[in-house]
Amino acid sequence: MKQKALVFLLLLASVCLYGQKNKDTLHLQTVEVIGRSTQKYNSDYSFSATKTAILNKDLPQAIGTVTKELITDRQAFQLADAVKIVPGVIPSSYYNQYSIRGISQNEEGQIINGMRTRQYYFLQPVTTNIERVEVIKGPASATFASVDPGGSINLVTKKPLTVDRKEIGVSAGSFSTVRGTLDFTGPLNKEKTLLCRLNGGYQEAKSYRDLVRNNSMLISPSFSYIPDSNTAINVEMIISYLNGNLDRGQPIFGAQAGVTDLNSTPIALNLSAGNDFFKSKELIVTSSLSHRFSETVSFNAAYMKQTWQEDLQEHRTTNAFAVDINNQPVNTLAGMQFVQRKQHWNVDNVTGYFNFRFATGAIKHQLLAGYDLQHWEKQKGGGQNSARGFLLKDGSITSSFVLANSANYQTVSYKGLTLPKPNVNHFDLENPSYTIRNVSDYVMNVRTAVPSALTTTNAVYVQEQLSWNKFILLLSVRQEWFKDITNYKASNEFSFTNNKLLPRVGLTYAVASNINVYGTYLEGFQPQSNTVTLMPNTGSFFWTTKSAAQFKPLISDLKEVGVKAFVLKGKMQVNAAVYEINQKNLLLNANLPVFPDSLTTRGAERSRGFEIDMAGYLLPNWQVNASYSYIDAVIVEDNEEALKGARKQNTPYNSANVWTRFNFPLNTKLKDIGIGAGLQYNGDRIPWFSRDFKTPAYTIMDLALYYSPGKRNIQLACNVNNVLDKRYWIGAQNYLRLFPGAPRNLMLTVTYRF
Repeated sequence: MKQKALVFLLLLASVCLYGQKNKDTLHLQTVEVIGRSTQKYNSDYSFSATKTAILNKDLPQAIGTVTKELITDRQAFQLADAVKIVPGVIPSSYYNQYSIRGISQNEEGQIINGMRTRQYYFLQPVTTNIERVEVIKGPASATFASVDPGGSINLVTKKPLTVDRKEIGVSAGSFSTVRGTLDFTGPLNKEKTLLCRLNGGYQEAKSYRDLVRNNSMLISPSFSYIPDSNTAINVEMIISYLNGNLDRGQPIFGAQAGVTDLNSTPIALNLSAGNDFFKSKELIVTSSLSHRFSETVSFNAAYMKQTWQEDLQEHRTTNAFAVDINNQPVNTLAGMQFVQRKQHWNVDNVTGYFNFRFATGAIKHQLLAGYDLQHWEKQKGGGQNSARGFLLKDGSITSSFVLANSANYQTVSYKGLTLPKPNVNHFDLENPSYTIRNVSDYVMNVRTAVPSALTTTNAVYVQEQLSWNKFILLLSVRQEWFKDITNYKASNEFSFTNNKLLPRVGLTYAVASNINVYGTYLEGFQPQSNTVTLMPNTGSFFWTTKSAAQFKPLISDLKEVGVKAFVLKGKMQVNAAVYEINQKNLLLNANLPVFPDSLTTRGAERSRGFEIDMAGYLLPNWQVNASYSYIDAVIVEDNEEALKGARKQNTPYNSANVWTRFNFPLNTKLKDIGIGAGLQYNGDRIPWFSRDFKTPAYTIMDLALYYSPGKRNIQLACNVNNVLDKRYWIGAQNYLRLFPGAPRNLMLTVTYRF
């Protein structure tokens, strides 16, 4: 498979090499079919926030952007390394999972070019083909349908340019990391009506964590056809292979509340086995069309097809320490289980809308009306097998993690203690063993077919962007019809439907030519079948033949006011916002011992905060990106009375980031040198599943050195992250799942442009 992919990559690269060189033209397109040619840390516009080209300063909503230049300078090869600088975006674990503005991420999958994908969230996507990452704050359901109340991460892919550009990069560094990337683009004919771009990336890497691999390959060709000024077509493909391990985090010895020692085990300690793996394969094909009928009427349409599959084998904790025969915890042994899983997804997205531009007197209108279809199918053939529980004297094996009658169990001895004999051997935290484990020794006593399912969303929407004098009024309404079919095309098929009318209203006022203030109100909507896998204490419900769509949908709202300004003669963009987000009907475990998977919708949360960010040039040779966020997120309603009013999990009160690059002036002896520096601060956090300890606050420093001899087309970069070798944790779930950050590490990169 790798050989075929590399041959395909070389063929596409040779096609793109026929491009002709010329000067690029930058203009605000109706649909993004031509790439962005500017080289800076901030982006002036967005297409996905309103489905139209809108300047960020005119958008009555906060949006954080990470451009490809910032991604490159920081060597942010994976998504988590890119988005961590956006205010209010906090990684929850090693997975592709975040808390945004204090609200935990519920949805699986990525939003790519404004269209929804579906896939499990365990491995981080790579950024080789990403033009910019947009974090649209608040419940943007009026645009994206079912999305997280805190915010949505939209990945905008690189589009072809009208100029001939080619770039190859090779990197090597800590943790046995080797990477190669390429980015070729340009026109394929003299008329420049047919454009091409090819992005590719390959990585083989290990980790500072024992037994962890992060191997990946991505190939992404893109073609744009622009026969005239009225029509534009783009076709894009993304082929992605990820091959690594599910890193469930660092276990520590059990402790009493308030005296937890996070350093009781090495940060490298991992409960996995040497023959564990996690593989995923994804194919995405997207086509888009834009046609302008006249100066006042245009039409846009797009279709995305995605297929995704995973293949998993892992040894993982039961989320509890081992117990002795008297059911007392043994906090130097982790209870273990073995899991195998396969699943397959097929996704279709269709969107089409008309855009009308006209004026009534002094009032300018941009009226949009359209239809969206999202079709997510979890296909038959998936399943999960587990080995867990304890061996009984009669030769049978329990599937429960909880002991019943101690006289019925086979036993083993450990440090003078008598323990029930486990199906999968406990992991000794004091004496780790990383031998390849013989999975045939286990009894697969829990076999579950992944229930086939079909989720469809149909929506019609109308949006008006009205401009008058110094005011811009954004109004939209979206009617959503959601249907979830569990056991799709099976004899026991059943379905649930949810309908919701989603309003949005926002007002922007130009205080001055370079300063806008705004206010906005949004409502969000998430059917519970979209949230059940990521919500705390509800994940097991996903593997039952039931549908969480039977519960009331999660609803949310956002109230926000802010200011957006350009300072230093327009070279620096500054944004600030104050907000409140409320979400209701969170799924909670009903705590019924007889029905351990039973759920109830009695949860509510509220997040208030302030954030500010700035990006741009302090000097022509000095760029900076900086941000600060304060979040006060609390639990409002819960089935545990003591949690009402308590601090929300995995949310620091304060966080801040800064990254800057300075290139020495051309008239100095250091003219070929550039330096980069960054600081990241996060306050302490409460774990997801335990309130007995906190992960401490931390500050880390990153440095970079860039060398471009004679300002030629080659650059050598050396990035050193966590320069002071600070020990820190980006989050935690419980005593057995903490997520330590990387120690000091180095990456050397050579980039050649031609």
